[in-house]
Parts: sequence; C-alpha cells; structure tokens
Amino acid sequence: MVNEGVIKIKGLKVRTRIGVPDEERAGWQDLLIDVEMVPARVFSEINDEISATVDYHAVCVEVAGLAEASPRCLIETLADEIADLVLSRHPAREVTVKIRKFILPQTEWVGVELRKSV
Repeated sequence: MVNEGVIKIKGLKVRTRIGVPDEERAGWQDLLIDVEMVPARVFSEINDEISATVDYHAVCVEVAGLAEASPRCLIETLADEIADLVLSRHPAREVTVKIRKFILPQTEWVGVELRKSV
C-alpha cells in the first residue's frame, strides 16, 4: 500500500518581468503557478506539527518574492528556481512546478512543467 500525500498550491498569481525580447521584460506580467510537494514525512508521521511538513503559506510568499525579484528570459528558468527553492528550504522530497503565461494572443496560455526530487 502506498502512503504518499501531496500538498498542492493551485493558481498562485505572481507578478514578474519575463520574456525573450527586451520589450516583453520591460513590463510586469502575471503568471499562474501550481506547486505540488511531496513532504519528506508521510502525513501520519507529521503529528499535527507545522514544523514537520511543508508550510504552504511560506512557499506562496517565497515563490511570489522570487518571481518578482529579478527579470528572466525563460519561464523554464523560473520553474527550475522555484523547484530548487522548495527542495532547499522545506521538508519536501519531490516538487512539481507548473507555470502558465498569458502572452500569445492566439492561445489561452503557454506553459512549462518541471518535476524534481532529492
């Protein structure tokens, strides 16, 4: 029997300066980010202690701060930075990051998905 829980953040809206052309990075853009984290401990071992699991509020604040901190060309880069942030600062053994960008008029969105584990 598999006993693996997942903590999910869906549709975190962040502001960032991102894009390949300079003019695209010149203005702020909104991205939607999903983060799924497998905690280092199974839920039954957390014992109702926030310090024993991933604090999803802290992750939201940190991801928003990271996105806003500096301009980037690629959403792939931001996804990788978010995954590294979660794995280095929180008791998670796996993270999946999905980013949606609303830049091409003929699409609903474009995006990336990255999964990393320790």
